[in-house]
Amino acid sequence: MNRSELEGLLPHRAPMLLLDESEVVGDEARGRLAITGDEFFVQGHFPGNPVVPGVMLCEMLAQNCCVLMASDPAARGATPYYTSLDKVRFKHPVHPGDVVELTCRLTRARGPFRFASGEARVGDELCCVAQMSFALVAEEGR
Repeated sequence: MNRSELEGLLPHRAPMLLLDESEVVGDEARGRLAITGDEFFVQGHFPGNPVVPGVMLCEMLAQNCCVLMASDPAARGATPYYTSLDKVRFKHPVHPGDVVELTCRLTRARGPFRFASGEARVGDELCCVAQMSFALVAEEGR
């Protein structure tokens, strides 16, 4: 899916849409985002040595998980809301010019909750790993 297709699937819009593309391959969502340096979250973080904030890497993972959850029949008419982040580890910084590769897997479901694991890489470097959970919340008016 390209950015236009992602906008049809995700509730996010610029500047908070943090995927250039994503696809579901088997039981994984594989997404990408090229960091240009023009993103709002690297402006001033840090002058002279811009670094993508860790929380933004977690948001990239969450959006990639949402692509995976979109194929879940229980998710129709619902918005996945982050409910937790666990065992988050930042291993390597991400800088402008890097292309972040995201891989996410759903690990289990319980009622309206979905649990996932994800990782962000730049090339062969592991940059971030996380376990996440989401609540499927019915959209208003549906």
